[in-house]
Amino acid sequence: IKGAPVDTRSGKMLADRYRIVTPHPATPTAVADTVGDVVRHFGWKGPVGCAMPAVVQQGRLRTAANISKRWLGVNAVERFRAATRCAVTVINDADAAGYAEMHFGAGRGKTGLVIMVTLGTGIGTALFINGHLVPNTELGHIEIDGREAEKRAAESVRIEKGLSWKKWAKRVDTYLLALHRYFWPDLFIIGGGASKKQERFLPRLTVPTPVVPAKL
Repeated sequence: IKGAPVDTRSGKMLADRYRIVTPHPATPTAVADTVGDVVRHFGWKGPVGCAMPAVVQQGRLRTAANISKRWLGVNAVERFRAATRCAVTVINDADAAGYAEMHFGAGRGKTGLVIMVTLGTGIGTALFINGHLVPNTELGHIEIDGREAEKRAAESVRIEKGLSWKKWAKRVDTYLLALHRYFWPDLFIIGGGASKKQERFLPRLTVPTPVVPAKL
């Protein structure tokens, strides 16, 4: 769990990120306490934005694919507000990454339909139409060849199975081709941990939609 103060007008971090190992089990109380520790580390009193790997509706978490099931139905805004004593906003983590890219990164000034795809522990997605976010799309969970997409093409799968970049790129390509058939986007932005080594797999993709790495 990590955080940093940010200038939201420029998208620049004002200090190095502070990291604390995610508590295990990652219950709502344990995670909220950790977020509180991160905020207190900076002596922060202003508004706080939290990104969670879940569908977020009116502050409540509705899914828990990669976090503790105890989060289901919990009002994360209230938990984090109590832990930080600050005003808090909570959104899906891929939506947060996509929002940053559209304002300050690879999607800046782009119109039409843009899909951000984060390849990490799972697959997160953020969909934008002319710069406007369609929240909680969760397209990493679509079915491909009888399996959930993120179970085949997340970066964690490449690492766990020891897949070559070539073999893994084929899986990513199959996933992006499926999204292309469903949505016909104007641009894909690839983020997540895998984007740091984008030269190893992006040139291998055949999807007709332009694909660029995230800048942030």
